[in-house]
Formats: sequence, C-alpha cells, structure tokens
Amino acid sequence: QEWQNPFATWDPRDFCNISEIVLPMDTYWSPPIFILERVNGQNPELNYVVLMHNGSFNTTRPYQVTLTCSLIILKFPFDTQTCNLSIASFLYPVTDFVMKTRRTPAEIMKDSQSFFLTDGEWRFTNLSILEYTEMMDDKGFSVVTYVISMERRPTLYILNLILPTCALYLLDMAVLFGPSSLEEKINFQIAIILGSSMLAVILNNSLPTSSNKPPIIGTH
Repeated sequence: QEWQNPFATWDPRDFCNISEIVLPMDTYWSPPIFILERVNGQNPELNYVVLMHNGSFNTTRPYQVTLTCSLIILKFPFDTQTCNLSIASFLYPVTDFVMKTRRTPAEIMKDSQSFFLTDGEWRFTNLSILEYTEMMDDKGFSVVTYVISMERRPTLYILNLILPTCALYLLDMAVLFGPSSLEEKINFQIAIILGSSMLAVILNNSLPTSSNKPPIIGTH
C-alpha cells in the first residue's frame, strides 16, 4: 500500500539527512481495507509503515485468508476456475477515498507465480484487475477486484480414475464378446461391477461438491 499525507513532511537537511523512518501503523491514519470474499484468515502481525520525507507512506502487510469461490466443475478434471479477490473500503465514499493499482496485471502475475514454490493441484494461469465503484445506500465506494484464473492439473486423476475406468469397460467388452462360458462371464461381470463400485467411491470422495452442475465424469 502507498498513499500520501501532505502534513507528514520534513526537510532531510534539517534532521541529519534522515529521509525515511519506520513507525507503527497507528501513528498516522492508514487506509482501512476489507477483502469481500474473505471467510477466514489471520490478520498480519507486521503493523509498521515506512514514512518518506515527502509524505509518502509505504507498507507491506501479508494476509493469509480463505476465500469463497464459485466452482464450475462440469469438465472436471480438465476444468479451469476463476476466483475473485475484491479489496474495498466501505468507511469512506469514493469522493474521499479512491484505490488504484500501482502495477500492471502482467507484473502482478509474474510476482504471484514466484510465490508458488511447489507444484500443487492447481496451475496459476492468468490474472486481471477491475477497478470500479460499488453503489451502496446512494453512495459510491472504490473497489479493486483481482480476477484469478487457475487450471487444474489432471494427471493424478487420469492415472487413478480415468485409465482404470476405461480398462474396466474394455475388459467388460472383451469378456462379454469372448468365447468364455456363461458362468465365467457372470463371475467376470460381478468382479467388474465391484471394481466399478470401488472407483465410484473414490471418485465421489475426489469430486468437489460446491457446484450447481455435477461433472460429466460423475454422471456417465
């Protein structure tokens, strides 16, 4: 965060060439911001701000939060999800308080990718920024929304679910049209049904539940 305070300036030549100082956050006014999609998280413990001699304030406060995100898993596990992270301050209207992004989406995207230290289930694909005014009670409030796109890595699901399912169906067809006796076919069919049931249980535990439409893989 960066902001200006014209009442907090000084001439470094009058103070031993000191051009910046570190102060607690509550020393001066600081912008109160809220994450709209936040449902849980930890408040930052780094409550300090750097004050420059020209009245420029600069602070970096790391947040660890859990956000709500609407999932569309129709194409699971080959799905791409889009989540919003909206930052706003509903204490001051847009006539008094306006938020602007300092860096471009490409720069933020590059910095964000550097924080992914491990290869998890998701791959960070895109980030865009929306700056707009939200109207509430006939007042406008400044909001900045980061639209985050993530792509699921399907390799694990292909190896554990899709390939075994296809193998069971191929085996089912081979037994059905094979020269085996009726008793052997019935035994094979029972074994295949049990195997399909186990895969269905694994699939049910793996599928996300927060979606209006079930995934195609779970309905066929």
